[in-house]
Amino acid sequence: MIRIKRIELQDPLYQKERLLRNKILLRPIGIPDFGWEKNDAKSWHFVALDENELIGCVVLVPLDEQNVKAQLIQMAVDDSRQGQGIGRLLVEELIKFSKKLGFQEIEIHSRSDITSFYSHLGFEIYGDEFEEVNVKHRHMRMLLTP
Repeated sequence: MIRIKRIELQDPLYQKERLLRNKILLRPIGIPDFGWEKNDAKSWHFVALDENELIGCVVLVPLDEQNVKAQLIQMAVDDSRQGQGIGRLLVEELIKFSKKLGFQEIEIHSRSDITSFYSHLGFEIYGDEFEEVNVKHRHMRMLLTP
C-alpha cells in the first residue's frame, strides 16, 4: 500500500529523495546531481513510500513570509512506478497541507509536456510558454479556498 509522508531534512529518507530527484529530474536534462536544492531547507518535503521503498517525491516552497503563495517543485516518481497514481497522491497531500497552513495559491513551473497531469488535478495554465533549464515550461496555478 502506498503512503505519503512529510519528512524533514534530517530524516534518512531525505537522502533517498535527493537521489530520486537526481535520477528522474536532473540527469535527463544535464543538471549536475544535487544542483536544484537551494530551497530545500526552507521547504516542506513529501515522499511516497511502498513499504519502505521511496518511489516518489514533491517539494513545497513558500514564496512569501505570510504563507500566501507557495510553489510546487521537484515532483518525481520512479520510472518503474509512473502512471500508477502516485503523483496524484503526492499532489493531493501537498494541497491538503497547503490549505491547512492557510496558503491561498500554489504555483508550478510545469514542463510543457506534462501540463495535462496538473490540469486534471485542478491547476490552470496562465501566461506564455517559457524556457527554464533548457526545457519548455508553462506557468500553472491553483487558487485555494479556505
